[in-house]
Amino acid sequence: MIALSIRQPWAWLILHGGKDIENRSWQTKFRGRVLIHASKGMTMAEWGAAWDFAQGSGASPKAVLAGITANTIKRGGIVGSVEIADCVADSDSPWFVGPFGFVLRDPQPMEFIPMNGRLGFFDVPEVSNG
Repeated sequence: MIALSIRQPWAWLILHGGKDIENRSWQTKFRGRVLIHASKGMTMAEWGAAWDFAQGSGASPKAVLAGITANTIKRGGIVGSVEIADCVADSDSPWFVGPFGFVLRDPQPMEFIPMNGRLGFFDVPEVSNG
């Protein structure tokens, strides 16, 4: 299966906070399910900027209830999967900032699997969601 590495807390927001667009500077023709890899790197400035952007989405209270903090959020491994349904250059989604957006649906969180990530899509060994 292939995976896409995404910095936290954006990966968490895809799986739990309703983020339905993954913004990229490049297009893809790929359609189908991909694993979500949470990048190891994350600055406190990135953490704060993501939550500021997500304000009003309802994701922040969910994170608080789940006990998610900058120190406890899972990083450096597979955290779930999502289906890429399309790649667009424009969208009404509040998550779209472009220039391209991977349209996401059916997020499925899974148990954390430690793994190194890579840029772009990358192949991973078979993983189980249970």
